[in-house]
Amino acid sequence: MDSALIEAYRRTDYRVRLPQGGWASIRVDAPLPAMLRGWVGSDCWAFLSAWNPFSQPRPREQNHAAQHALLAALRGLTATRTLRPAIGVGGGWREPSLFVVGPALADTDALAQQFQQAAYVHGLADGYARLRLTGDQPPRGQAG
Repeated sequence: MDSALIEAYRRTDYRVRLPQGGWASIRVDAPLPAMLRGWVGSDCWAFLSAWNPFSQPRPREQNHAAQHALLAALRGLTATRTLRPAIGVGGGWREPSLFVVGPALADTDALAQQFQQAAYVHGLADGYARLRLTGDQPPRGQAG
């Protein structure tokens, strides 16, 4: 993955819809916002999308179908405790997403790969948000 794409992921505003309205913004390499900490507790969390595999634009209908499949897959994981609508907002684009609390890193890695996502954001408890690369080839894991 090229450095410009990694930098675009880092600059993205990862917004989680709050039940009472409004949004909480997650930023890569920053602590989880206080509004989300009560949901997370000591669990793993992830911000995932099924839109635009490998960061390549795809027709809206295909993106919607993939997003519904991701939602069903997350609901099917027994570890899922919290699942909230979300959206990634970057330089001139918006991508519907999901904020999930509970599934282990291996589960979210598998889903990101299944839905052909080049990277996603995750964290543990109220720690820092990290960008996780999902390709089979190096670099894999945390983006440096």
